[in-house]
Amino acid sequence: MYIYNVTINVDESIHDQWINWMQSTHIPEVLATGKFTKALMSEVLVKEDLGGITYSIQYTTDSKELLLNYYQQDAPRLREAIDKKFGNKFGIFRTEMKIVKEFFK
Repeated sequence: MYIYNVTINVDESIHDQWINWMQSTHIPEVLATGKFTKALMSEVLVKEDLGGITYSIQYTTDSKELLLNYYQQDAPRLREAIDKKFGNKFGIFRTEMKIVKEFFK
């Protein structure tokens, strides 16, 4: 299994609108692609020197192939939507992680 992690630092001037849009529109649209089994949205508690509020959204997928398909088939459209809606009011970086082992209590 793989995690596609999207870390976003959001300008406080758009924070409320952005978080509502992410939860009601964007994350459901990413999940609707059928490439991910779940999403986890977390607030990063370390404060950035540049300000803003930082979040991590982790999308879990079953295979690298599904993730690559997402990049080719869906990511351009979904990335364009966030850029169009919020312009330069956020900073973003993306990482991929391969789950080595899960541990449960």
